Amino acid sequence: MRRRNVAIGFLAAIALLAAACGSSDKPAATDTTTPTTEKFEKDVVLMTHDSFAVSKPVLAAFEQQTGYDVKVLKSGDAGEAVSKAILTREHPVADAFFGIDNTFLTKALDADLFEPYTAKGLDGVRADLLEADPEHRVTPIDHANVCINDDRAWFGKDGRPAPPESLDDLVKPEYRNLLVVENPVSSSPGLAFLLATIAAYGDDGWQDYWQQLRDNGVRVVDGWEEAYYTDFTAGGGGGDRPLVVSYATDPAADVVFSDGKKQTPTVGVVDGTCFAQSEFAGVLANAGNASGARALIDFMLTEKFQADIPLQMYVYPAVTGTPLPTVFRDFAPPPDESFSMTPEQIGENRRAWQDEWTDIVLR
Repeated sequence: MRRRNVAIGFLAAIALLAAACGSSDKPAATDTTTPTTEKFEKDVVLMTHDSFAVSKPVLAAFEQQTGYDVKVLKSGDAGEAVSKAILTREHPVADAFFGIDNTFLTKALDADLFEPYTAKGLDGVRADLLEADPEHRVTPIDHANVCINDDRAWFGKDGRPAPPESLDDLVKPEYRNLLVVENPVSSSPGLAFLLATIAAYGDDGWQDYWQQLRDNGVRVVDGWEEAYYTDFTAGGGGGDRPLVVSYATDPAADVVFSDGKKQTPTVGVVDGTCFAQSEFAGVLANAGNASGARALIDFMLTEKFQADIPLQMYVYPAVTGTPLPTVFRDFAPPPDESFSMTPEQIGENRRAWQDEWTDIVLR
């Protein structure tokens, strides 16, 4: 039922956008980031995942500078959003896409989802993030690490065990029925965690590890928001799972969202479980307002947008030298080590790994 409702909502959004996103005769502002001789389209539609966030003053600054009005179309978790964008590639419901990450990147590139664009400000992006797509079909916007988070206010009390310290600990009896993960078919954090286990246990060992996780009562949900806000005991939704696949920056979020009640976080990060993740934006092929999409991506690399990222989406900005909030410096340092794979390696094996995982865990 939940998936059916998502599909209906998405189709309704398509219909509304098709009706609303017509041409406007308004001339382009003289300071538009990406000049164009094309007829000016007032609306630029950004397709993205459900966790996308930007502060209102920052978005207003873009609209004032360029004359464009941004319409945000949230379309599920990152994996769901990418699939929907591919399905509508010939007649896209948006102009730009934000939130595709390195775990799903080749899926979109193989489908020719984006048109190449060398964004202004690209020379300030961290060099290793640019290696994912030298052809600039997508632009790096942020990066993070997907890790196991634990609720440290739950562990170690009333006879409960101490927090786990490794992937190996998660399959021990004392952590039975304590972990919630996202489905790696639909969720980018879920896929990142699957990739971490493959990197840790190898091509011939990860399957047995996941069988042990299943036997130990792992719970699987569709996406990150459901896992964190509904099932995680520290997510505020009355959940019953004190371990969740989430991000290394969540301790900072835990302090910020406590509204001053916490000076230090009670959400922790389990070392040795992290996978390096980076997110990208791109101009959708066949976009009705490609000029607006290019202007929006240019803006995403400005300091105004980059400095807004940490406390909006709780990830790190892609542009080097971007100032970070104190809470990030104090409570969200990048892990000393994290697992990683090239997009090519992921692309060659992703479908087979997802299918094998499904057979082990869900069937």
